Amino acid sequence: MRRLEIQFAAALLLTAASIVTAHAHASLEKDEAAPGSYKAVLKVPHGCDGKATNLVRIDIPEGYIGVKPMPKAGWTLETKKGDYAKKYDLYGKEVTSGVTSVTWSGGFLADEFYDEFVLSGTLAGVEAGQTLYFKALQQCEGAEVAWNEEPAEGQNAHSLEHPAPSLTVVAAGGGDEHAGHNMTMSTPADAVTAGDLTIAGGWARAMLPGQPAGGGYLTVTNKGKSADKLVAVSSPSAGKVEVHTMEVVNDVMVMRPVEGGVEIPAGATVELKPGGLHVMFMQVKEPFKAGGTVPVTLEFEKAGKVDVTLPVQAKAGADEHSQH
Repeated sequence: MRRLEIQFAAALLLTAASIVTAHAHASLEKDEAAPGSYKAVLKVPHGCDGKATNLVRIDIPEGYIGVKPMPKAGWTLETKKGDYAKKYDLYGKEVTSGVTSVTWSGGFLADEFYDEFVLSGTLAGVEAGQTLYFKALQQCEGAEVAWNEEPAEGQNAHSLEHPAPSLTVVAAGGGDEHAGHNMTMSTPADAVTAGDLTIAGGWARAMLPGQPAGGGYLTVTNKGKSADKLVAVSSPSAGKVEVHTMEVVNDVMVMRPVEGGVEIPAGATVELKPGGLHVMFMQVKEPFKAGGTVPVTLEFEKAGKVDVTLPVQAKAGADEHSQH
């Protein structure tokens, strides 16, 4: 009897150890997504053999294009660019090259803490059932872990010691289209329509006292057969409102107003989100507070003026607006 108890206890310990090991892997927060806009969030749960992490690199898989990384306070952000294996259509523009790897370095993530490293991009030229591997390198002082193993056909990825974080492509509408503010061609519950356009998923970030500007985000889907263009934005809550873009130029994050409006291609979705295109509220009369709302008027070239209300949310993340 005593021997059976010992064997049972040992089995429980082995099972618990396997569960801990599985959850200790670097992984993507959302491991399923339909083609279109996708926010890749790499979760790093621990250091290297107890040592603090000071560098994280993600290699961008083919089929994930137009990548823009989110800066992290205390970390140096670098990108490497190269040619894609084929040509892609990105919101009506043909692209043949882009970011192929992103590195955050010089930070300090203690072994007992957890953090996330965020990319924003578009899944293009991919099909349902396809798996993309976001191979990652985690470096610590005198040690490193390469999360780069791909399972063989029929092999369970959890059996690998260092599996590469993976994303499974699903058919449109098959994943959680609200996670990461992805949109399908269906109409969301919070949507406002104008002609062929659907505006949804809007929100504004809560501001700190004395912050000079605030940010707003939303998604525009064009269900029509011809392109439209967002030409102006206004709000009674701000003296001036513009659409700004964030991009990495010579390894430096640059923010500037968009000239000539934002194209909304036929049959496509354009996302204004943190780390990319976004609404910039300047000369704000009162700082936006969580729980409040911000009235906004969007003016489109064909659909005309559309009034939307953005709920104010205190979401965590890089706040590009404090840099203006």
